[in-house]
Amino acid sequence: MAANDKTTSFDSILNEKRIFPCPKEFSGRAHIKSLAQYQKLYKESIRSPEKFWAKQAKNELVWFKPWKKVLQWKEPFAKWFVGGQINVSYNCLDRHLGTPTANKAALIWEGEPAAPGKPGEDRTLTYKQLHREVCLFANVLKRNGVKKGDRVLIYLPMVPEAAISMLACSRIGAVHSVVFGGFSAQSVADRIYDSQAKAVVTADGGFRRGTVVPLKHNVDEALTLKDA
Repeated sequence: MAANDKTTSFDSILNEKRIFPCPKEFSGRAHIKSLAQYQKLYKESIRSPEKFWAKQAKNELVWFKPWKKVLQWKEPFAKWFVGGQINVSYNCLDRHLGTPTANKAALIWEGEPAAPGKPGEDRTLTYKQLHREVCLFANVLKRNGVKKGDRVLIYLPMVPEAAISMLACSRIGAVHSVVFGGFSAQSVADRIYDSQAKAVVTADGGFRRGTVVPLKHNVDEALTLKDA
């Protein structure tokens, strides 16, 4: 039909009202088990957001120091859980040690196919194993002078070590900046300069769509661009 045909009508699909129920054996294992339960929680979060999120934070997370104020709102800035102290790495890993969850899979990874029709390398790390790897790398960062508040660039392929590096940074209070493994040396240099990074975590190379991206070479080049 012509674009200016005023008789043309369109059915909007942006307002989706259909509901696709999950099998009971699947939804029974979910944290929120029914639509009614979800709607109740949603209404609570809208009606009294501070009370709702305080309850969630208290029940779902481990705090080293309790907060003094749930929300400090001064437009356009918002600060949540003011005065509280928490660690992401601890909540992801340590809290599960000594529980049955420790031996469950925390990270399941599969690399690119080695060749057409051949599956790639795969690894599975339990919470306990991942905790060990994170602690080891956190100590590597500390031995190389990375301290709380320092910035660390993570320029890695999609491998378990990327998640390990992020969790290690949060464990010691360092700020991490993830740089996409397909970015150029100039992009890496820009981010090193902008963040004033103290360290760059990288690899010799990484597979991407059948080719090898020379990550370490890009970092070496980025350092010369940064100094130029």
